[in-house]
Amino acid sequence: MDKIKQLQARRAKVLAAGESVRKTISALVDADSFVELSGFSFSKNEFYGEDAEGEGVVTGFATIEGYPVYVAAQNFAVLNGGVSEANCEKILKCLALAEKNSTPILYVLNSYGVQIGEGVTVLEGLAKVLSKAAKLHGVVPQFAYINGEVYGQAALLAACADFTFFDKTGVLAADSPLVISAKSGKNLPKEEVGGAKALTNANLVSFEVENVSEIREKFSKILDVLPDFNSVVVENGADLNKVFPSLNQQCSAEDLIVSVFDKDTFVECGKNYSPEVRCVIGRIGGISAAAVLFDREEGVFLNENNLAKITAFVEFAAYYNLPFITFADVLGMTSDLSTSNSLALKNAFKLMETYDLLENAKISVVFKKAIGLGYTLFVAKSMGFDYTYAFANSKIALFDSVQGAEIEFDQEKADREKLAAKYADENSDPLNAAKKGYVDNIIEPQYIKQYLIASLQMLLR
Repeated sequence: MDKIKQLQARRAKVLAAGESVRKTISALVDADSFVELSGFSFSKNEFYGEDAEGEGVVTGFATIEGYPVYVAAQNFAVLNGGVSEANCEKILKCLALAEKNSTPILYVLNSYGVQIGEGVTVLEGLAKVLSKAAKLHGVVPQFAYINGEVYGQAALLAACADFTFFDKTGVLAADSPLVISAKSGKNLPKEEVGGAKALTNANLVSFEVENVSEIREKFSKILDVLPDFNSVVVENGADLNKVFPSLNQQCSAEDLIVSVFDKDTFVECGKNYSPEVRCVIGRIGGISAAAVLFDREEGVFLNENNLAKITAFVEFAAYYNLPFITFADVLGMTSDLSTSNSLALKNAFKLMETYDLLENAKISVVFKKAIGLGYTLFVAKSMGFDYTYAFANSKIALFDSVQGAEIEFDQEKADREKLAAKYADENSDPLNAAKKGYVDNIIEPQYIKQYLIASLQMLLR
């Protein structure tokens, strides 16, 4: 047999089976940069009696906006993207190369689950892949693009990823939405079970995107900021002495983000999960940084979900050596039965433990309130913050109000007049904390970017 013709015939068959997923890859990566790995990998599915051209997954390496990346893209056209042992081996090879070359990995996920004809064998293959992905957490950035339906254990790859992108077709669930819906006594469409807008408590949706151009943009912006892939300090034309007089009149979390971070350098992730906590990475005066901002009109109460979100973000900042900043408007733990009987306290402990991983600059800014546990976790010097600022009109106290103190000490029959004096607004002035050395400087909001740049320049490691 003519070997050239045989190769051409086999290549045509593989390309035909992967036509759709290859178009997706081509749209994601830079033109003509994709080089495929293990393209001629075939096996037979005995249960269905079909060949799995390319094993239902396309793997290789490419660049996105000039950044090298390894790609593992599930091919739904082959057995519904069914995961097989050979499929797992292809992904595993890709992950091993990503680790060896310190290169990010991008999963394109679209699969109904495992190929059931393989039994336990495929579970061992999945265990290898998931174990490797878990070991790469914090070693190389992992991205996942959910561009179809992803059910079963393949969904764990999204959980391993640092950043996940959902388009309007993306549905992610640990089991079939039909099964989940039925066992919940409901009849819900799949989007209401595992769509981006349904997964509000899962912390699995970093970004909702309209198209792959948004993925390319956010991918490059994230890597632009990470010291492992770009300089921690760049000259980007930012005005290092710029002031923002409008902050003296109005200073919301959104105002701070737009004012503090250099234009077109920042990305906010996880907007649909605990939106009262905003997690942003970007550059401040050309310096890489990660920031948590609390965003609720009357201040943010802590609970198990927003503490988990913050902890995961702090962990990411620690792994990739980003300076970390908190913008505090936080009141303490939510006082209700559901929070009391939840993982809130455990998650607060986990956050404190994760802080120890941070080796770069740690800065706190009290822009509105830091009350009780909110102060302890996000402002206190003893929690490891190198430098603490407070805006002149901010509030730092054990309790948010006289009434709060009265309720707390009611059983002790405390002197209400003394409590009223101690927790009056004038005694919650940040000047009292500054007198004891707990706050390094009290500033006008309009100068915050200048102060942060100066501190980052001095504290940067």
